[in-house]
Amino acid sequence: MPLIEFTDKGLYCPQGGFYIDPWRPVDRAIITHAHSDHARAGSGAYLCHRLTVPLLEWRLGVAAEAVQGVEWGEPVFMNGVRVSLHPAGHIIGSSQVRVEYQGEVWVVSGDYKTEDDGISGAFEPIKCQVFVTESTFGLPIYDWKPQPVIFGNIQDWVVGNREQGKASVLIAYSLGKAQRLLSCLEPVTEKIYVHGAVWNIHQALVNAGVALPPVERVMPEMPRELFKGQVVIAPSSAEGSPWIRRFQPFAVGVCSGWMQVRGNVRRRNADAGFALSDHADWKGLLGAIEATGAEKVFVTHGFQATLARYLNERGIAAAEVKTAYGEDEEGGEPTDKEEKEAAHE
Repeated sequence: MPLIEFTDKGLYCPQGGFYIDPWRPVDRAIITHAHSDHARAGSGAYLCHRLTVPLLEWRLGVAAEAVQGVEWGEPVFMNGVRVSLHPAGHIIGSSQVRVEYQGEVWVVSGDYKTEDDGISGAFEPIKCQVFVTESTFGLPIYDWKPQPVIFGNIQDWVVGNREQGKASVLIAYSLGKAQRLLSCLEPVTEKIYVHGAVWNIHQALVNAGVALPPVERVMPEMPRELFKGQVVIAPSSAEGSPWIRRFQPFAVGVCSGWMQVRGNVRRRNADAGFALSDHADWKGLLGAIEATGAEKVFVTHGFQATLARYLNERGIAAAEVKTAYGEDEEGGEPTDKEEKEAAHE
């Protein structure tokens, strides 16, 4: 019997009696991170990194007593199975799940990126026999520029818009990229305005002790003139909405790994696209997999067929696994709660 089984509810450890990122309600769930395709409501008990706890409470309405938060590397034993969480580098609080029983080690990576963004924790390669990897950007075309280069491009764009009297509206996921952008924007603007969905995540993290640059929530009573030449961060649900019109004149910049393909900027009807992703690129995926020394690799959401085929050609046994992950563009679209809130902004 394998240490982890792929079931219709999610990744299940029979010996430990727990699921990892289940997409249906279960008795006990281990959560890699708080994006809506990996963290869902309805389970009886949750285990996650301590910084994911306030995010689950906010996004899913999970009661505090139902969530156990642990530090990276802190072992938890379930029916003789040793479980520990380790940095995934995806977003704040994101973790890989290491599962060990009778000398056999599996690692479920969740979503991850291998470049240290300064706030999410540096990705930690973990030796294992079996590695479960995502493949969101599992094609050679996806080759990210270093974060300082992308940040420099965003800063130049913001300054250029200000010189033209335009507000800069950056479209970024409320959980993950929005927080990552703050250190980029702080040097080029006195104030960073944010959509309500971004504000609520920001407050949850700050209240949990995460040090983030200050932001100001966009409120309905704010005069239009206030935003001239300013910077605003908003989720994709705000694109083309009445909410965004208050910033006229403005330019829209989309922050997404999909912006690596130029045609996507045009399709999004954006003024600029920045290939800033919270996922590993092709080289990052291959490097992470190689560093684990895994004998077997299961490839989940993304370009599974391409990555699995390449690994098999390289002599690493790999297979595709169908999951319910990756349903959103980069795994972080607003939850239903945040969508409803956005409609009333």
